[in-house]
Amino acid sequence: MAAPVLDIDLRSAERVPETYAWAGRDDHPSVDSSSAAAGRDAVPVVDLAGGGDPGAVARAAEEWGAFLLVGHGMPPGLLARVEEQVARLFALPAATKARAARRPGEANGYGRPPIELRFDTLMWSEGYAFPAADVRAELRRVWPDAGDDYLRFCDVMEEYHGEMKALGNKLLDVFFRALALTDDQIAGGEAERRIRETMTATMHPIMYPRCPEPERALGLAVHTDSGFITVIMQSPVPGLQLRRRRPDRWVTVPAPEGALVVVLGDLFQVLTNGRFRSALHRAVVSGERDRISVPYFLGPPLDMAVAPLASAVPPGRKAAFRAVTWPEYAAVRDKARRTDSSALTMLRVAEEEEGEEDDGVAPNQGLPSLMNKGCENNA
Repeated sequence: MAAPVLDIDLRSAERVPETYAWAGRDDHPSVDSSSAAAGRDAVPVVDLAGGGDPGAVARAAEEWGAFLLVGHGMPPGLLARVEEQVARLFALPAATKARAARRPGEANGYGRPPIELRFDTLMWSEGYAFPAADVRAELRRVWPDAGDDYLRFCDVMEEYHGEMKALGNKLLDVFFRALALTDDQIAGGEAERRIRETMTATMHPIMYPRCPEPERALGLAVHTDSGFITVIMQSPVPGLQLRRRRPDRWVTVPAPEGALVVVLGDLFQVLTNGRFRSALHRAVVSGERDRISVPYFLGPPLDMAVAPLASAVPPGRKAAFRAVTWPEYAAVRDKARRTDSSALTMLRVAEEEEGEEDDGVAPNQGLPSLMNKGCENNA
């Protein structure tokens, strides 16, 4: 099992050590989604200006489980300031970052991607997970004197959290409309209201340093997120890839300046009765530039039983998934890893197994599934 902090300085490495070399990394071809020839592999784009098009959101959520988001209304310059502060955090000396090393069994702190502990091969990245609403307490581990660097970082992250929390609520309403709910139903629905009022948020800035042999390394192994919605801010260096099927291939998500990426998680697939799908994704690295990614994870509190919304279950049909809390989901996920299955398959109600749809997770991959509080956050 790998140590929680990096064993080498990835930035100064002149080659990829064998412990970081991923065999089978290129088993499936990669497609550049930004090219004119992308066709059906062009990543969907949703414009949230004017409220967003529920039809476009529904198609993207059903077919991809992810999309590029524009027209989101982030204040000018905020995304650049977030990227600048994250770059400064990861540029700190290794000993300074190690003060906040993630301890065994903990979700928050600095170190390797938590899913790395499930694999024999190491990943070309470093990250720091923290509760979005409690950045000041968490980052005192890095800056115990609470000086100017600490204050600048926390001020920017708190501003970003406020904007992202509001954006998350807007996205949730657009997804509800994509399920054909009216504004009155969204406002008056007990389940919809509770989800909006209790969603928890975790931030997990990740640095993918420039790699001397990018074709041999992975920044983040293939996985699905476990929560509801992940909104990703990324630097203008493509690296996020989505898995597409028939035939299997990796589609590289473009990184246009100012755009965000929305990725759906397993529990959102449960919530929408399988209509909106969680997205298999991974991160590759660049041989020319560092890449920064800042996933903002939205999910349920630990004690909430997540079950298919009534509006997502067709008339005369039963729910396709059983209700599950986060601890129950985590137990199912861990069992699925040991049996070459997927958590979503194991959560399906027996009556729905005949003719069930592809749950978006390929067998025999041992895919870690990630979430917010109490779990591993990556993107």
